Amino acid sequence: MPSFDVVSKVDSHELTNAIDQTNREIEQRFDFRGTNARVECEKETLTLIAPTDFQLKQVEEILRNKLAKRQVDARSLTFGKVEAALHEARQTAEIAAGLDGEKAKKLVKLIRDKGYKVQASIQGDQVRVSGKKRDDLQEVIAFLRAAEFELPLQFDNFRD
Repeated sequence: MPSFDVVSKVDSHELTNAIDQTNREIEQRFDFRGTNARVECEKETLTLIAPTDFQLKQVEEILRNKLAKRQVDARSLTFGKVEAALHEARQTAEIAAGLDGEKAKKLVKLIRDKGYKVQASIQGDQVRVSGKKRDDLQEVIAFLRAAEFELPLQFDNFRD
């Protein structure tokens, strides 16, 4: 029985490269000279640091541009609110890894409501879609690519 898995993951190597490129550009830019602006990465959390809110927004924009150039979807980052202190503004961004239970249920419901002749089941942090015909599975993939989902989706393990 043909099947495939729907996952949401971020290539950690490309993410690290984008962070390094962002920090390199911040060091070279004239408007950030002498400041302590940077992007730090700790496990599943990014921390953007800059002297002011305005510069923090510029750091975020630089990071988004570098992510786009490295083909990392910016929707996989959930930015928190800005915390401003005396001489420093910080913002955290959570890296979405895998489909949590609520989003997986929403994805399964989306597939079932469309009326495809496939079965979708939640398996940990991914959704397995299986059906009798390969064409049905390809229709589901095309539908999910066109649908606006809050996380970037990848399709792995397509088996015939």
